[in-house]
Amino acid sequence: MRAVRPQGAKAFFRMLRELPARRPGRRARRGKGGLLARLAGRSVAPPHHRLVRQVFFRALGGIYLIAFSSLGRQVRGLYGSRGILPVKDLTSSPRMTAMGHERYLWYPSLWWLDASDKTLVRGVRAGQVLSLAVMAGVAPQASLTALWALYLSYVSVGREFLSFQWDALLLEMGLLGLLTAPAGLRPGAGRYEPSAAQVALWRALVFRLYLGSGVSKLKSGDETWRKLTACDYYYETAPLPTRGGWYAHHLPPQVQRFSTAAVLALETVAPFLVFAPRRLRLLGFWLFSGLQGVIIATGNYGFFNVQSLVLGLWLLDDTSLRRLLPAPPPARPRPWWRTLGAWLPAAPFLVLGANEILARFHRPRGVPRWLEWLEMRARPLRAVNPYGLFAVMTVRRPELAIEGSDDGETWHEYTFRYKVSDPERPPRQVAPHQPRLDWQMWFAALGSPPVWLLAFLLRLLEGSPEVLKLLAINPFPEHPPRYIRATLYDYRMTDRETHRRTGAWWNRERLGLYLPPLSLASGGTASRLQWHAGE
Repeated sequence: MRAVRPQGAKAFFRMLRELPARRPGRRARRGKGGLLARLAGRSVAPPHHRLVRQVFFRALGGIYLIAFSSLGRQVRGLYGSRGILPVKDLTSSPRMTAMGHERYLWYPSLWWLDASDKTLVRGVRAGQVLSLAVMAGVAPQASLTALWALYLSYVSVGREFLSFQWDALLLEMGLLGLLTAPAGLRPGAGRYEPSAAQVALWRALVFRLYLGSGVSKLKSGDETWRKLTACDYYYETAPLPTRGGWYAHHLPPQVQRFSTAAVLALETVAPFLVFAPRRLRLLGFWLFSGLQGVIIATGNYGFFNVQSLVLGLWLLDDTSLRRLLPAPPPARPRPWWRTLGAWLPAAPFLVLGANEILARFHRPRGVPRWLEWLEMRARPLRAVNPYGLFAVMTVRRPELAIEGSDDGETWHEYTFRYKVSDPERPPRQVAPHQPRLDWQMWFAALGSPPVWLLAFLLRLLEGSPEVLKLLAINPFPEHPPRYIRATLYDYRMTDRETHRRTGAWWNRERLGLYLPPLSLASGGTASRLQWHAGE
């Protein structure tokens, strides 16, 4: 029986495999260079990323669903007409009116048209529906465009409560997504293979995300990173710690030093694996995934860690996923004009991203005008953002307790849903939900009172139902208190023996008043709060 000869690409790659020039490489793998050769891989076939793209965009839809669902639980209390920072007050403020049409450029938002409570809630519901569409693979490009516009609308007018790095990262991922997602109603894996430009965009974002975090730690001059003691404080001072963080805080000092050094290595050396050959790139994927897994176990950072894990999918190729997913139909040949069309929008992002990383090391005095113009136009869209969490490690844990009183003598504490308060309440696993008030309370305790905190206290004095829903326990269910104040405490995690004996997770020490007693003056606005002396 006559053997069937391989045809086409299979024959070509088999020919390359049998070339004499490749045989010394095979022998070398058995020698000193064997490990490096195995890490680099030996495949000469071009990588494919259609499965990666399909899985990534469905996961991105899941991230949007988490983000909108989390925001939906808080949107009235944060931004409604009786919330802490009403969007309607911002859009109708004299400062915004004085900006004229430029306000639409610098604060792009749909809520200029209508910022009513119903509209803000409907925006969240629309975001949830569109997220489900992306997860189901329905019109991904159109759905991602609408999702990006909706989330940008909230972030542009969200001020402190929507100023987290994962909000900026979601907008950057969303903008790249609408540029690289396949078109059509049900495109599946897409008719065409993702172009090199599209893959480069996503990998460049992975590189910037991790390297930016590492460089910010080294450039900050913080002693805890320089002396490898950052992990001695990290778990105890995390904004919303977990039980895993409590146990990690009691690891031996040698483990803490190693952990700190490992974080620095993962964020300054490992990012270069993003551009390495396939097997080294896979190593980077697993290193980054392991880092995110540890962070999830020891702290609550909203949907940031899920974002980072999903973004890491672009370090894979379809070969990595074919054991889990069926291969898609063969891709069509990409026309030259589609390749050119992919590079044109990618170029500004790559230039701005490279400039953002280089600026961390050296910012030249004479920046080209075209680059300044590009940066200025990209900034309101959150198109390219700097990343770098915990550049300076917090070494103490001040916490605010909000207390109300009817007579100015007896005070009762409000209980937050998630932030550290009762020493006997165990830390909770909150992520991927993002409790934005609880997070901002941690920041407020580190400095002087922000404006939003006074607005929050005002709403408590008014007894705003929308704001009270953001809390776990309201000690004044019948009527609002007459007075309200903020007390500053210092928290420390208990040691194992104290925890075993008392069940307490925290020791806390009262440091004094952060804000003196306040009461409502006539008018009931933040500028008419009445201050009282007291301790």
